[in-house]
Amino acid sequence: MRDAGLKTARAWSMKELLRGLWDCKSDRRAREWWSSWYFWATHSRLPPVIKVAKMIQRHLPNVLSYFTHRITNAASEAINAVVRGLQKRAFGFRSFSNFRVAVLFRCGGLALYPAT
Repeated sequence: MRDAGLKTARAWSMKELLRGLWDCKSDRRAREWWSSWYFWATHSRLPPVIKVAKMIQRHLPNVLSYFTHRITNAASEAINAVVRGLQKRAFGFRSFSNFRVAVLFRCGGLALYPAT
């Protein structure tokens, strides 16, 4: 039982340290940092951590593209979350046109009242 807490603490520590990747200033430095973290994660003897590390390794070129372009898809993911929330709350619209209006109203910053 005591070992379970230690495993959780180790996994939490690795997760938190992975955030440091985004503080790197260049692609080269990020690759070095990733290599160090990846070695630590794959030798952690924690199967879920190893699985995640290998998954990120498979997608590493896409992850490291952030250091070239310095942009993320966070804004589009936020809009998608709002749209999914509208779908859940509405339990379906009678027509796509009504759903479209709701999305534009919510995401497009449309005013409730007409301009005077």
